[in-house]
Amino acid sequence: MQFDNHDDRIQYFELLLERDLDNLPCFPLPIEYRFVFYQQGDRDHWIDIEKSAKEFSTHKQGMDAWQRYYGGREDSLLNRMVFIENEVGEKIATATAYYDVIHHDPSGSGWLHWVAVRKEAQGKGLAKPLITYALNIMRNLGYTHAKIPTQTTTWLACKVYLDLGFLPIPQNAINSRNGWQIIKALTNHPALHSFDPASDDEIYASSRIK
Repeated sequence: MQFDNHDDRIQYFELLLERDLDNLPCFPLPIEYRFVFYQQGDRDHWIDIEKSAKEFSTHKQGMDAWQRYYGGREDSLLNRMVFIENEVGEKIATATAYYDVIHHDPSGSGWLHWVAVRKEAQGKGLAKPLITYALNIMRNLGYTHAKIPTQTTTWLACKVYLDLGFLPIPQNAINSRNGWQIIKALTNHPALHSFDPASDDEIYASSRIK
């Protein structure tokens, strides 16, 4: 079975990864693209990118997420939220070098938020340049450690994070062990050598198992 980059047929588990921000890898952006920072009025571009990547199904969901994470904090995005623009100036990808806005993490780590590439721009070598660029922004802001929240349904993004040296946070590896076993089954990533792969029945969401 082939799974999409964002696939709700996969059983959902919350995943959390981390790495230090020293010795970051470098992935240059393809020449026809460029990075730009958030400017006032870019909210709808952000929502459109996230919708295209299946993070939201409606504009209202995007508005609700924006309000929860960034509402009233838009000025802080001017040097934290980055977009990739294509050769005609269309914003096609985004990531934010941010922090824990729900105040559950006392560590002071930076948090990488809402990484997304528009559906039609996926597979063009943009994800790793985008992520590493945002991580360098985070490091330049004074953070020494980064965390990334994700989920099993975006399994391919999780593989990219593992490729970039992120590892499961130890407590999450325990709490979401079944989720990491799903990622092991889908990616066979060497960083997950301590996890057994999930079976086919364990990969699928319960609504698919009849």
